Order: sequence, then structure tokens, then C-alpha cells
Amino acid sequence: MDGAVAVLPVSGFLKISLVSANDIPGWRDAHVRDLAASLRARGHDVTVHHRDRVDDDELYLGDFVDDLRAAWGGARPDLVHAHFWRAGLAALLAAQPLGVPVVQSFHGFGRRPDVERLVGREAALVLASGRDEVLDLAAAGVPRSRIQLIARGIDVELFQPEGEVAARGELGRIVTSVDPAGDNGVADLVAALPRLLDAELVVAGTGHGEGDRLSRWARRLGVEDRVRLLGPVAREDLPALLRSADVVACVPARSSWDALPLEAMACGVPVVATDVGGLSDAVVDDVTGVLVPPRDLKQLVRALRTVLDDATLRTSCGIAAADRVHARHTWPDIAVGVERLYRRLLAPPEPARRRRTGRVEAAAGDGIGG
Repeated sequence: MDGAVAVLPVSGFLKISLVSANDIPGWRDAHVRDLAASLRARGHDVTVHHRDRVDDDELYLGDFVDDLRAAWGGARPDLVHAHFWRAGLAALLAAQPLGVPVVQSFHGFGRRPDVERLVGREAALVLASGRDEVLDLAAAGVPRSRIQLIARGIDVELFQPEGEVAARGELGRIVTSVDPAGDNGVADLVAALPRLLDAELVVAGTGHGEGDRLSRWARRLGVEDRVRLLGPVAREDLPALLRSADVVACVPARSSWDALPLEAMACGVPVVATDVGGLSDAVVDDVTGVLVPPRDLKQLVRALRTVLDDATLRTSCGIAAADRVHARHTWPDIAVGVERLYRRLLAPPEPARRRRTGRVEAAAGDGIGG
């Protein structure tokens, strides 16, 4: 192959390879699976290349690249869409010699800035999940013309206001989850409980080490009887837990690509979140929930207190939250936007003809927003 990108017609199905790795199991696996299903529903031939992580990064990468080259040598895809930095690096090494363009999604930039910078600069197109990520990518040297903003997708058949509700007691209920990729601010939520005497905190996703740390912190603050650590929660059981909440909280100090706020919103539950990264895009302050500054315990307590005490606010925010997810984050709509960007990459528009004034006509607009 000479490395040239094939030019395809604007109609007809595409042969797409999605590349992922089991670096952090959970909703990230569901994201790739749901994207694949949505693209297949639009008639495309989609193959998911997934590899479990091993302790030896060098061995992991070499084996992954060999497997991808073997798969694509006999059945060349039209394009490759990689998710997260390890899969992106493997995809680039395997696809570039074949002249196959690579689309990259980091789902949050900054876990491995050195490698992410390399992958972002080499990818033919980078899909950002929020406005902060667009800025981070541009600051890292990724050309702005190769960055597009695309909304997160949510399974609104699974996450919806109607359905089973997990059992609960009389206390107000705050639900959160532990993000294995970073700090979801769960310790700050535990610290808020001494000032929220009529509320409990229910935490999903705690592993052994994280659970022990949170238990010690809760005992130190004297709130261990109001902190429930559930451990891993199956995805199909998560909607019932979210629907049992008065408020769902996601309060990391730094940018996070956590699906929890949008999943809660899809279930008609208001969200309290820190005003950082993709959370600022997901939650509309005083409409679908409340945004608070990171690491500000006083403001966090005030926001949780406001939502817990006001049933009318919870109802109005819940309705607006579900409406927003259905308007912007359903997988069929996300698939349309992603497909549009794929086709633009493979069959770019002809250069705009220069007017007599010397001005260039405007190019096509960006993808759908986050």
C-alpha cells in the first residue's frame, strides 16, 4: 500500500473497525459496544477488536499490534476508530502501514499526556467528548481542524425514568459511584454527611482497597452508619439504584469522562456535579441539576441540601434532565453524527472556490456538540 487514504462515495455502508482494550472495565466497554450496535443499525459492517490488558505494557502492545495487522491484512477496513490511548497507539502502529485512517477517542485527555499527544497528532481525526478536552487537545499540538466535538451516547432503553426502583429507607439518598480511572470526589461526599444528618450516601463500584479507605474515612467522621458501600453493581441493575436516589452526585476535582451523570439524568434524577470538564457540558446548572466548584465542601453541602429539601426542584430537574438526554445523547443520534464525520474524513469536500474578493467560502460545520 502507498499510504494514501481511499476516497469513498458519500453513500453506502462502511467497513469499520473499533479498537478497544480492557484497561478499565465497566461502562467504557458498554460505550464501544453501544456505538458498534448503533453503527450496525445504520447498515455498516462493524468489527470490534478488543484485547484484555496484561501487566507487561510492551508485550501487550506488541501482541495487540500483531493481531490487528493480521486481521486487517486480509480484510482492510475503510477506517479504524480507537478508544483510549493504549488502543489508539496499537491502532496507529497497525493501520498506518496499510494506509487506513485512524479516528481516536480519548474519553478524557491527560491520563498519559506524552502518549496521548503522540496519538492525537498522528490520528486522522480526534473526537473530543467535551469542550475542555478540545482545548486540552489543541494545547497539546493536535491541529484544531482535526478535532471534532461529539456528544456522549446513553442507552435510553436501559436508563429511563420508568422502571424498577431499588429499596430504600426514610433517609434522603445520595448515590454516587467510584470511577476506576480517577477520583470521583467520593471522599468529599463522605465529608459532607456530618452536615447532612438526614441523608445517606450509597456508593457503587468500590473495590476492596477503595472500600476500605472510604470505610476508615467514614468511621473517622462518625458517619459509617450512613455510608453504604455496594461494591461492583451490574450495569443492568444500575438504573434501579439511580431511580432510588433523591440526587446523584459526581464531584471530581479534575476533568472526568464519567457516564454516571448522564445515566442519572436519563433516569429522571437531578445531579450535583463539579463544574469541570465534561460535567460542565452534561449538567445545566439550576435546570438539570446543580454545578459546584471543585473541592469546595461548603458549596457542595449547600447544593446537596437544596436538592434534598426541595421536592419540586427535584421533579423539575428530573424532567428537564431526561428531556436533555433524549434530545442530545441517544445512540441513534450519536451514530448519525459519528457517521457524518467518518464520511467527511474519507471523502472530504472539494476545496472551496476562491471568490473574486480573495475570500474562501466557509467549510462545513463541526460535529454535534457534547
